[in-house]
Amino acid sequence: MTEGLHPSLSAGAGEGLWLACTEQLAQELPEQQFNTWIKPLTAQVSDDLSRVTLFVANRFKLDWVRAQYAGRISALLEKLSGQSMQLELVLAHREAPARAYVAPPSPESAAAHEAIDTADDSAANGFKTRLNTALTFDTLVEGTANRMARAAAMHVASTPGHLYNPLFIYGGVGLGKTHLVHAVGNRLLADRPNAKVLYIHAEQFVSDVVKAYQRKTFDQFKERYHSLDLLLIDDVQFFANKDRTQEEFFNAFEALLAKKSHIVMTSDTYPKGLADIHERLISRFDSGLTVAIEPPELEMRVAILINKARSEGAEMPEEVAFFVAKNVRSNVRELEGALRKILAYSRFNQKEVSIQLAREALRDLLSIQNRQISVENIQKTVADYYKIKVADMYSKKRPASIARPRQIAMYLAKELTQKSLPEIGELFGGRDHTTVLHAVRKIGAERQQLTELNQQLHVLEQTLKG
Repeated sequence: MTEGLHPSLSAGAGEGLWLACTEQLAQELPEQQFNTWIKPLTAQVSDDLSRVTLFVANRFKLDWVRAQYAGRISALLEKLSGQSMQLELVLAHREAPARAYVAPPSPESAAAHEAIDTADDSAANGFKTRLNTALTFDTLVEGTANRMARAAAMHVASTPGHLYNPLFIYGGVGLGKTHLVHAVGNRLLADRPNAKVLYIHAEQFVSDVVKAYQRKTFDQFKERYHSLDLLLIDDVQFFANKDRTQEEFFNAFEALLAKKSHIVMTSDTYPKGLADIHERLISRFDSGLTVAIEPPELEMRVAILINKARSEGAEMPEEVAFFVAKNVRSNVRELEGALRKILAYSRFNQKEVSIQLAREALRDLLSIQNRQISVENIQKTVADYYKIKVADMYSKKRPASIARPRQIAMYLAKELTQKSLPEIGELFGGRDHTTVLHAVRKIGAERQQLTELNQQLHVLEQTLKG
């Protein structure tokens, strides 16, 4: 094996090479760029690693990938394989080649984009839905982080056009927003196979508006969107600064509500937090039900890991799941990425899954976390530990059940990061530096006197340091 090869290449070199390449690109590129252009690619690698063929869904995507990303992909592949390599981009056929490696779908936008070009995502009436049939309510792990959003989504799926219209789901990346909207569409089609359901990413809607404008085909555009029974649209924050798109979406929105069709949207922030979106659209977004999805709590992360491992035909011991869940706290996508690394490492090295194996497979991730403890990470860890919401860390709420963990998080932020008191105060909802200083002194003094508090802080510090 060439010195310096990525761990994924220790065996299964072809698929390991492409996996390692996509992992690196996922770190370099903005989330939406990666999910739109890189994640859906299918790769075929020659046995001697001298040629990689990438299969792209259509001519537009092929030209864009070649122009924007081919150079970086080639450089990465050569670096990872330790040899010169020829990269070829070709149009995909309806069926990917048998030897191709396809990056596993995640529960977020990547899975949605991969669903776009499959052959079986049409309703019984032949209408193209763009739904990923694997993303259902049954495959979604429920926890306090997503319980309200899940309940609202299930209600919409069973009685569309009535309550919670529109349904607006917001939260950070990788928390399961896209999974939920696909689940709504799949449940409705199970009950009403002839319903016109469409899942679409906001960027695709923008693209459709541009095409209709260029080709003067707005009648067909309106006929398509205004005739739906259920519109599922992801990441509406991408409408920012696109006036014609916002106008057309407003028209579609009004037409669908008038005919008692349902609209489900997702965003990375709540409606009034959206920037550069027309006020009349924001008021429509906020007129139904708005629900948040929080980062998953510890028990939910453990359940996700165990369930996902089983779906991959593997068993993950509970103590290993707890170890991974304690170290990967931000979102479901990162959890699943960690799981894939562990399972691949286990298969390649023919070793059973254990804490030690997980530590080896995730050593890069763990070393990064050890070097970079952020205030956000501290807030999430403390919120998990004391069973409160991350949002409570920077809210104005003052009950003891919230104020105490908030003070502990401020104390740890001062102890474990290089942030100043004013910087920490800003990250805790714009609080004054004197508030942070009071918390630091108070918790520091009590730590010397209260054994239980000292033990809790020790556990939190060990968790944060990995």
